[in-house]
Amino acid sequence: MDEFLLRALAAGLGLAAVAGPLGCFVVWRRMAYFGDALAHTALLGIVVGLLLGTSPLAGVVAVCVAVALILAGMRRDGRLASDSLLGIMAHGALALGLVLLSAMERVRVDLMGWLFGDILAVSWEDAALVWGGAVLVLGLLAAHWRCLVAMTVDEDLARVEGHDVGRGRLVLMLLVALSVAAAMKVVGVMLVTAMLVIPAAGARRLARTPEQMAGGAVLAGALAVSLGLGGSWHYDTPSGPSIVVAAVGLFIASRLMPFRSA
Repeated sequence: MDEFLLRALAAGLGLAAVAGPLGCFVVWRRMAYFGDALAHTALLGIVVGLLLGTSPLAGVVAVCVAVALILAGMRRDGRLASDSLLGIMAHGALALGLVLLSAMERVRVDLMGWLFGDILAVSWEDAALVWGGAVLVLGLLAAHWRCLVAMTVDEDLARVEGHDVGRGRLVLMLLVALSVAAAMKVVGVMLVTAMLVIPAAGARRLARTPEQMAGGAVLAGALAVSLGLGGSWHYDTPSGPSIVVAAVGLFIASRLMPFRSA
């Protein structure tokens, strides 16, 4: 196997490892639009990174985390619905990013690579960064797992059990933000939420416990990455979209299997 495929596979498996468990909460709590909103803000992060002379990925991480913090603070106000807040932040950040990008005449940005991913161009340093972020996110997720599961079932009951629901909600939003930022290089802005939602949704029907669903989502994501890269190699198709198509195929297969979750 060519080395660039090994690098791509390593980065893709790192994404699958973190997107699986985190995607379960995205599915359970119906946060797919939150992931889309963060993806829309990524363009502003790219521009911010270029303006500051740093890595575009660093700008994406900073902006995604900032948006997650702003949304968490504004949700406590309660005077504006969550979907309205997400719409305002997502489209406002996207529009601002496009305006700033149009003013940067001397800077050339590979928008197609950021929109649809460029996993075949990742380096071993990029793969190491993805895995480092995955270990960090998974560690924080494991530390807050019981709280997050409890508040997903019933927030009032979670408070009675002594869990800090506000902190748990903030931690979850920050973890999703970090995962979205890390996934940009693999599947791009347009498809990043798919890797959070589709494997977890496919594993949901076959699992009987939250832990089984998280493990199944990781396996489904890893298989989607492998199949997508293989299809891209053999049929010369875009790698990021091919991975998502493979994930959709696995989801359809899971719906056809004669299993039923508890």
